[in-house]
Amino acid sequence: MRGTFRRILELLRDPATDEERTVLAARWAELAPDLRRPGQGFGQKVTGCGATIGVQPRCDFACTGCYLGNDANHVPALPTEAILRQLDALRARLGPKSNIQITDGEVTLLPMDELIEIVRYARSIGGIPMVMTHGDNLRRQPGMLERLMVEGGLTEISIHVDITQRGRDGHHAPTSELELMPLRDEFADRVRAARKSTGRPLRAATTLTVSRDNLPQVADVVRWGVKNCDAFGMISFQPLAQVGRTRKKLVGVSPAELWAEVAQATADFGLALPEEASAGPLHFGHPACTRYVPLLAVERSGEAPRLIQMIRPVPEDLGIVERFFSREMSCSAFRDDTALEAAARTIGLVSRAPGWFLGPLRRWLRERVREELGTSLFQLGIDHLRGAVRIDALTLTSHHFMAPAELQTDLGKQRLAACVFRLPHKGDMVPMCQMNAAGQRDQFYQEIIEGGA
Repeated sequence: MRGTFRRILELLRDPATDEERTVLAARWAELAPDLRRPGQGFGQKVTGCGATIGVQPRCDFACTGCYLGNDANHVPALPTEAILRQLDALRARLGPKSNIQITDGEVTLLPMDELIEIVRYARSIGGIPMVMTHGDNLRRQPGMLERLMVEGGLTEISIHVDITQRGRDGHHAPTSELELMPLRDEFADRVRAARKSTGRPLRAATTLTVSRDNLPQVADVVRWGVKNCDAFGMISFQPLAQVGRTRKKLVGVSPAELWAEVAQATADFGLALPEEASAGPLHFGHPACTRYVPLLAVERSGEAPRLIQMIRPVPEDLGIVERFFSREMSCSAFRDDTALEAAARTIGLVSRAPGWFLGPLRRWLRERVREELGTSLFQLGIDHLRGAVRIDALTLTSHHFMAPAELQTDLGKQRLAACVFRLPHKGDMVPMCQMNAAGQRDQFYQEIIEGGA
């Protein structure tokens, strides 16, 4: 109780820490000057993302689009102690509330106690681990997800579902994303059930590889996501890159092609998403690497959800983002805050610029609500509290990984320098594209086999 009270006082006094500001400043300094834009979150609000390697190179699927090499299943997993040291390195780079992906092959094939230990340790040092999985072992072993939440403290999971996967129980060679909708429904219900049975929070994302083969069904996946955004708050599209054991016959898609399909779906929910919206105004690292569009789904009882783009590419929204991303507004993410911590952090943040929160920000919110929903901000809040309106967040994002030839171009080198997604390797933080497309992953696996990793 005393520690909680002290924490609340700290947040009221200052919603950020000196360490957070130091890490953010270091990430900002890494960016090329032309990437230091008002909507650039990297170095202003987030410190990037990291991932483990060698946790479990093996996978029981044989997907047609895969970053693992042909020999991955013959590589033993690193000792748990080595993975914990990777987590230490990631925590040092990313700071408090580090975004850490527990990944590399199918990590749920690890002995359960080992996976729980890894997740629990990441939590203990101040990270927020996300387990990356194809999800089939959650189906085969009832209670696995709940154990990770209760014993490991897991609060984030990403479940990959798409037609490139081969080996899934009951779905050995799907040819359309529509065939996988019942499976997505099953995972959504599993996420809801785990939250209910444990009484603990769980943020869930779903990812899918996009190629020419399933591009026409991207809109269907988005429509599914809108209807299930209470379970999955993020859809991450990953256009195929020719790395690892990806089959040569598969062809990737461009950002414009992908987001044109996304826009078809958002239009069904009242949002005409302009093509340029997928390239801004929010950025994380190099704009050629990541597209990021946060949405709100507002649903009145008996009506279809309505999508609202939280930040539009218009001057008034850009001004709000620029101020909120300013050093004055530096604060840690609210993720994983308790209700008391979130309230204290909010008060601490408002106290730093009360005139802006009660003036420009309040007016902007008021006008957005009136324009988008035809009601007042106050009435929307009342309707939400009494259950007449449901408000959920849904983020649509795409991560555009590079193939080997792209790494050698000037643009490829710029993207590597600005990479926000890195792995620890031999005392360095290596960009994910360099690890996969430059052959370093295979080198690392060979080092594991030879005992030198």
